[in-house]
Amino acid sequence: MNTNDFDFELPEELIAQTPLEQRDSSKLLIIDHKAKTMVDSHFDHIIDQLNPGDALVMNNTRVLPARLHGEKPDTHGHVELLLLKNIQGDDWEVLAKPAKRLKVGSSISFGDGRLTATVIKELEHGGRIVSFSYQGIFLEVLESLGEMPLPPYIHEKLDDSERYQTVYAKENGSAAAPTAGLHFTQALLQKIQEKGVHLVYLTLHVGLGTFRPVSVDNVDEHEMHSEFYQLSEEAADTLRQVKKAGGRVVAVGTTSIRTLETIGNKFNGDIQADSGWTNIFIKPGYRFTVVDAFSTNFHLPKSTLVMLVSAFAGREFVLEAYKHAINEHYRFFSFGDAMFVK
Repeated sequence: MNTNDFDFELPEELIAQTPLEQRDSSKLLIIDHKAKTMVDSHFDHIIDQLNPGDALVMNNTRVLPARLHGEKPDTHGHVELLLLKNIQGDDWEVLAKPAKRLKVGSSISFGDGRLTATVIKELEHGGRIVSFSYQGIFLEVLESLGEMPLPPYIHEKLDDSERYQTVYAKENGSAAAPTAGLHFTQALLQKIQEKGVHLVYLTLHVGLGTFRPVSVDNVDEHEMHSEFYQLSEEAADTLRQVKKAGGRVVAVGTTSIRTLETIGNKFNGDIQADSGWTNIFIKPGYRFTVVDAFSTNFHLPKSTLVMLVSAFAGREFVLEAYKHAINEHYRFFSFGDAMFVK
């Protein structure tokens, strides 16, 4: 497969820059890949696509205010760090700008010295491993000094940082939001639960690799980034019971899909409590072991996310759905509209 097989022309004005006032008022394109049908709807009607006994699986990761602005004490030069993942203790992998000035041993100060970082290892493409020093609790210091790391295609300032968090965000650790979940409100989730649908939560901490386009021509040569995931015993029990009773596992977003399929592959189709790192690359030809249907946003051209959706619903049909969404002026990417794929 060639990366260009997943390309499409997207007018820039369709890239949503701000979230809608009401989370669940976005559009929803319902696509049935078996019947090859598409129906235009609104997100609050997703409840009509869920049956009593189904499980709706959501990623409860919470985005860290992971963008830090500081300076080198010796030169007073501005430095920006973007936290990617916690290595151990106070050591973090970060993306640094300007990286070329940050050699091993370099020091960076944030908030008049309330937080300092020392470079302990240089990585490729602007990556660094740094060790932080601070007084108090790291997450509290980060909350006071850090900014929300919005994706590079969003140029507008976000007035309310909670709009880049799902209403069920709980576990700190992501560099980006699991955006398919941004459409849900507490009221809509309550209605879904009252219908007899099981609400199940897992955790996958989203890395910035999710935004990176595939840079190789041959899809098979692409190396996926690794992300940490966790599924509890309680959640695994519920999902096993749902499957046994003939219900569907409906994933919210590609992060939930990747977690569920990682576990399904690891345990030969069974669903068990598990945690670890996954770099699963779901592309056409992949056979799904756990997920029966899902909701997701509209993704970047030539991205691994478009490839994942194509693996489930077929490349030609997915690109046809994207063309329909563009013609109908759906909003794209993180703050955009959604599709329900069954």
